[in-house]
Amino acid sequence: MTVATPLPARFARLVKIEHTIFALPFAYVGAFLAVRGTPSAHDLVWITLAMVGARSLAMALNRLIDAGIDARNPRTAGRELPSGQLSVVQVVLFCAASLALFLVAVWQLAPKTHYLWPIPVAGFVIYPYLKRVTWLCHFWLGAVDGLAPVGAWVAITNHLPWQAWMLGAAVALWVAGFDCFYALFDVDVDREQRLRSIATRFGVRGAFAGARISHVATIACLVAAGLGLPVGALYWIGVTAVVALLVYEHLLVRPGDLRRLDAAFFTMNGVISVVFAAFVILDAAT
Repeated sequence: MTVATPLPARFARLVKIEHTIFALPFAYVGAFLAVRGTPSAHDLVWITLAMVGARSLAMALNRLIDAGIDARNPRTAGRELPSGQLSVVQVVLFCAASLALFLVAVWQLAPKTHYLWPIPVAGFVIYPYLKRVTWLCHFWLGAVDGLAPVGAWVAITNHLPWQAWMLGAAVALWVAGFDCFYALFDVDVDREQRLRSIATRFGVRGAFAGARISHVATIACLVAAGLGLPVGALYWIGVTAVVALLVYEHLLVRPGDLRRLDAAFFTMNGVISVVFAAFVILDAAT
């Protein structure tokens, strides 16, 4: 890519807009389960815009704070900030616009969201710094992403029952698990830069163990949420599909053979979120 690439395309690459597929379906899961039916078009539109604004802000902040680290990593040196395709000022303005979109959307939703919004924003700011401090950064990232179904639930009902938190925990552990895999892309560079990850702390096998434990816990949380809600057979088919897809994801890579790590991380996790959301939406809407 060159600087001649249209500005919108550069911003889309900056925030990896295609990876919104990881989080947005789980926001819809929270919304549909919250009402046990189809939410209003008003709520779905503003939840979608809130998610787009929040995720764009989170990714842009991460790229901004990590620009120096990315410049020293051969895998990430071509990203928009280190390579000069976008300037710091441009990214700061993009962050401001993303925050504005998030706040406008939040104010169209249930009253509790009007004072809960600083929680995810604080999580976005803190996350990039944690990798400099602790290998638990993966679980912080998971917790931030786990706010998607929780936020959608409260945005519609103005309540936060324990079932919403179970869904949030499932997403948090799912994200933390695949982020343990993601850490394997840069383990050697991270050690050189004295960055913390589960892979630099416990090695490749430790990263695999962390991913496996997290994903087993993900399934446990989905089961707990389902037992606490009046869900139908399609919900449980969705949970079964998640189990099968997670097992397949873990079969794609193993310590000493990371050739299919891209497929395990990017492709499979997108499939998991879309498939589970599809079953939940069909279950809730029928």
